[in-house]
Amino acid sequence: MACDFAFLDSGTGGIPYMLDLKRKSPESRCLYLGDTEHFPYGEKTSSLITECASEAINRILESWSPRTIVIACNTISVTALEELRERFSNIPIVGTVPAIKVAANVTRNRRIGLLATAATVSHPYCLRLIEDFASGCTVIKRADPELISFIEHDLFTAGIEERRAAVKPSVDFFKDSGCDTIVLGCTHFTHVADDVSFVAGDGITVVDSRDGVANQALRVEKEFILRSGGLKKTQAEEKFLPPDQSFFVTSLKSAAEDLEYSSLCRRFGIPWGGLLPA
Repeated sequence: MACDFAFLDSGTGGIPYMLDLKRKSPESRCLYLGDTEHFPYGEKTSSLITECASEAINRILESWSPRTIVIACNTISVTALEELRERFSNIPIVGTVPAIKVAANVTRNRRIGLLATAATVSHPYCLRLIEDFASGCTVIKRADPELISFIEHDLFTAGIEERRAAVKPSVDFFKDSGCDTIVLGCTHFTHVADDVSFVAGDGITVVDSRDGVANQALRVEKEFILRSGGLKKTQAEEKFLPPDQSFFVTSLKSAAEDLEYSSLCRRFGIPWGGLLPA
């Protein structure tokens, strides 16, 4: 089996990234793995993040033989991307990092809020992004693991007022800090981008990295095809692939969780693949 792109995140956060790539390239075949066995990544040590991500990538390679892997997770990317590229040097790996550069280009008062995981906001890689692309700005950082847990487990059965109440503490933190731009530095937060914008109100711009990641992944895939002499999937490979955009997980703790992910997939219009064998 082989697909064009395999997406990896700790859970559901990267789904909007896969959907954005599909909008740009409908002919691309995509599969998705949420490493729910190790959720959440944002509270783990750097070494544990690297090992968990490596284990998940091995499962992806054994099951799907993708052309390109997209790490649809800021925490994995800022923490382990360099090491993962060394370990899996035979396959292109595209990372996802906070859209600091985009934010620096759109802010008017030079005060930027970065909403991410604890691992991301404190990592030296993230600090380098700020130094490289937003050195003339003040970047206010906030980790919100409670919001990430809400998005993964409760968001898709929550009402609009619950959604807005969940994002309000972080939004109010950035408003009180005088930020006119908020960077969604964890892919889970893309699910509540509209809620963040609504609560933030006029005058605050909300940015994420979906567009840049999709464009980079497509560039990498094109370069791979050129290097391989235009090699594409064979009919045999297509035949044994799971349905396009299927969402798989590495762990299901209960029948209720199975139902939860199945319902989520129906809402996104993507196939529910269930548990990916180890």
